[in-house]
Amino acid sequence: MKFQTFKPSRQLTTFVKSFWTLESDQPYTHYSMADVCPELLFHFRGQFDELHDSGKKEKSFTAGIHGQTRITRKFQISQGFGIFGVSLYPQAIPLLFGIPTNEISNYMPDLNILLKAEGDELEEKIATASDNFQRKKIIEDFIESKLSQYHKEQLPVFSCINAIIENRGQTKVRQLANDCFISERQFERQFLKFSGFTPKLFSRIVRFQSVLSKYQNVEKSLTVIALDAGYYDQSHFVHDFKEFSGHLPKDYFSGNSDVTKWRNQ
Repeated sequence: MKFQTFKPSRQLTTFVKSFWTLESDQPYTHYSMADVCPELLFHFRGQFDELHDSGKKEKSFTAGIHGQTRITRKFQISQGFGIFGVSLYPQAIPLLFGIPTNEISNYMPDLNILLKAEGDELEEKIATASDNFQRKKIIEDFIESKLSQYHKEQLPVFSCINAIIENRGQTKVRQLANDCFISERQFERQFLKFSGFTPKLFSRIVRFQSVLSKYQNVEKSLTVIALDAGYYDQSHFVHDFKEFSGHLPKDYFSGNSDVTKWRNQ
């Protein structure tokens, strides 16, 4: 299995967190976890099935948005595959697709539902691209074109969303509202529209994601990792981790779980 990440161009860093690819010639089961950043996904080789808790199996899209989410999902493919992904900052959704970010919270809409014929055309370009560098160029051109149509100015709430991510969920909501020079209630309404979640839930998921980012930091104990992330109570740490990942932290960080197979490269 091969996992790679690519940095966005300088002009896109406010809206694109990263580009990434995941490819393998083997069957694979993927466990999706809570994340505040929606992802634009293209399955340019193979198609996954989503496995529901009820036992139902349903075909996943081949191109679409995995919206910012607080829930876990499980996907499986019985053959080799290739995925090209774009990790977006949540405020990019209204500017790229003309809808409030909270409309896709916990959802996975097909790209052709959001973009119609333009979505089908973009999927075809990604599928027939010669390599991942060309795929990155195609998506960067698409994003730049969309931003030129919709992007007029940066709202203060955009920087507040990024501040929570940069500060690993340890920023006070009241202070952020003050920084935007609006009331706390107004701030929360704007924040929900452009991030998809309330500031409190958004911060909790960001803090959880900051823990996941320590996976390769094997010299630190789980207790130290939890403290660094702002958890001062072990039971609270375990509760949040289980809620947002579906797994216990000790199992996730063991290095022997199927959940982290893609990271063990």
